[in-house]
Amino acid sequence: MRRPARRIGILGGSFNPAHDGHRHISLEALKRLRLDEVWWLVSPQNPLKPQEGMAPFEDRIEKAKSVADHPRIRVTDIEKGFGTTYTAETLARLCRRFPTQRFVWLMGADNLSQISRWSRWTRIFHTVPVAVFDRPSYSLGALSGRAARRFHRERIKESRAGRLADMRPPAWVFLHTPLNATSATALRARGLFRRSGG
Repeated sequence: MRRPARRIGILGGSFNPAHDGHRHISLEALKRLRLDEVWWLVSPQNPLKPQEGMAPFEDRIEKAKSVADHPRIRVTDIEKGFGTTYTAETLARLCRRFPTQRFVWLMGADNLSQISRWSRWTRIFHTVPVAVFDRPSYSLGALSGRAARRFHRERIKESRAGRLADMRPPAWVFLHTPLNATSATALRARGLFRRSGG
């Protein structure tokens, strides 16, 4: 017998450093989207972020593993293995590599507000369903931004979120969840995550 397709959330980013906000989104995704797993795709280098202040890749992977600390959250170096730079191409490769799995792209409202700056950003919505999570102070701008306007007809009701992984893209949902204000920028500013030897 063929095993049923797994429903997998993909949370990508620099994870510089990984923090409780990433874990919070992942746990909410597992529950609200009825996922089997969430994979963290730690990016070797986000093209929209400066290399200065970026902790070594291996350090970010290890920190992410310690923060995730959950049997259904997997920290991966898949993007490094693929040799891809942009999310659109990473997701395309991921879907080709695992054709039987059902992926959902996970992101915070802060990323929805600026995703139109990403390379070939509309392909993301056409490749996999997308789940956007409420974040303090970003949500209003995100929901009136370019991406939300472009795909406003494909937005589904929150009550249908549990079916998102089974939907044909483009399809996306905005999830109002208990807010977690933790940010990597704030943690770095407080000196809670530094480069090795620094």
